[in-house]
Amino acid sequence: MERKHMSAFALYQSISTDQPPPAKKASLQVAEKKKKKKENGASKPNTVKAQLKPARKKIRKKPLKREEHMKEFTDNQEEEEECAGGDGEDIETFLADLAKVNNSRERASKLFQWLINPIPAKSFFRETWEKKPILVQRNNPDYYKGLFSTAEFDRILRQEDVQYGVNLDVTSYTNGKRETHNPPGRALPFTVWDFYEAGCSLRMLNPQAFSSTVWNVLSILQEQFGSMAGANVYLTPPGTQGFAPHYDDIEAFVVQLEGKKHWRVYNPRTEDEVLPGLSSPNFNQAEIGKPILEVVLEAGDLLYFPRGFIHQGDCLPDAHSLHITISSFQKNSWGDLLQKVVPAALEIAMEEDVEFRQGLPLDYLTYMGVQNSDKDDPRRAKFFSRVESLMKKLTNYAPVDAAVDQKSRDYLHDCLPPLLSPEELASSVKGARTRWECGQVMDVGAHITTQTRVRVLRAGCARLCSDGEAVHLYHTIDNSRTYHKEEPKSFEIKAEHTDAVEFLIHSYPKFVTVGSFPCDSAEDRITLAELLFERGIIHTAEPL
Repeated sequence: MERKHMSAFALYQSISTDQPPPAKKASLQVAEKKKKKKENGASKPNTVKAQLKPARKKIRKKPLKREEHMKEFTDNQEEEEECAGGDGEDIETFLADLAKVNNSRERASKLFQWLINPIPAKSFFRETWEKKPILVQRNNPDYYKGLFSTAEFDRILRQEDVQYGVNLDVTSYTNGKRETHNPPGRALPFTVWDFYEAGCSLRMLNPQAFSSTVWNVLSILQEQFGSMAGANVYLTPPGTQGFAPHYDDIEAFVVQLEGKKHWRVYNPRTEDEVLPGLSSPNFNQAEIGKPILEVVLEAGDLLYFPRGFIHQGDCLPDAHSLHITISSFQKNSWGDLLQKVVPAALEIAMEEDVEFRQGLPLDYLTYMGVQNSDKDDPRRAKFFSRVESLMKKLTNYAPVDAAVDQKSRDYLHDCLPPLLSPEELASSVKGARTRWECGQVMDVGAHITTQTRVRVLRAGCARLCSDGEAVHLYHTIDNSRTYHKEEPKSFEIKAEHTDAVEFLIHSYPKFVTVGSFPCDSAEDRITLAELLFERGIIHTAEPL
């Protein structure tokens, strides 16, 4: 006789004998408040031909298999990796200790290891990343203590300009119907908490704009991923569900902060939905099959699933749920890179190679095209052979480095600005002591000399990129905490200074003297150092 499967949720219910009976689900008193959320517009298309083609000229002096069953994770680690924090230590203390780590890449690695502990990061990226969901249950409700809280949610509503549809969504999912109930204007506690009491879920978008702790965590993690790290916070009343089953276009780390939530995760339905480039519409229950993972997340637990894995979460009757979803790797695939490479490569090839400019056969319309696809015509094979030959030849004209630079500009625009540690602040332009005091300007005489030791502020905060005519230094220093609120930040670097900027970037995390810059003169070295210091790109080993 086949053994009957009992889900984690059913098991949880069977052992929770001391819980009160489920409360009746609150009815939604929101008829007068309903307003459909407007869908965000698609990202603007990348115009790369003009940028990639000249840059390239200057430079020229089978889908993943899905796991059918979840492998249970145990504490028997195959690799040892150092992990700090998480053992009752408040995250602010952990982040303060992390700020003392000299290398921002190492800092990012340690923070990510803390996030997924006890899973070793190397085995995670080798065995799990982009492949399958994984669950970490810690039995430690304080593991993520201090990252975010319902009290912080309330503070933000009271003190910050939170706008419906921009910073906050009010949602519900009842009887298979997903609805958004956003009124216009500012989200004030009086109305928001009334929605919550009526059974609506609250989704705070970009909490990093309001929470310095979330900002700090994400600005560090983005160096681990080499891709923007974002977040949403979800607050769900007991016994309710706010969202329909769906999949996303990001790698998701669900961090349970308060209460409990029942999660179900499902395999991608087809190979076409493995690692998708766009999020899905809402599904009904009949479209998604049976879950491969069903679990109750409690405070301190973590659930990871790749893009394309369908998921839904509902709140248990006896507790509210607060979780933050940390996300990354949106539009960061090989295909996304090739979308920049191929059009530019084709334009270059047509300009430089006569074979790409030769005319098509006079009669190609008589044997090519869908209406001729079933014809057994030898001319079709010859035509396909010619196309294949040109496609192979196209790789010789692919401006890959220039395309990567174009993608890096997008990345730097997406990124959060760094949250400076007290030491970084004191040794950078943002913490300079120059001020107005007692009727006069004070401490204005501090100057950079050839003996001043400097380095870039963070490993990934700046990058040199050429458009074929000029070289610019793109950076994250002056970015907004709100996604794309500002235009990309860059400034021109003189041709004679590019080697020195590369030297600085490659020297990180070491401090180097200004006198060691590969410039033509001491005056050039100091001029460049002053420019980079004033722009916030570099800081000094000791406060000026």
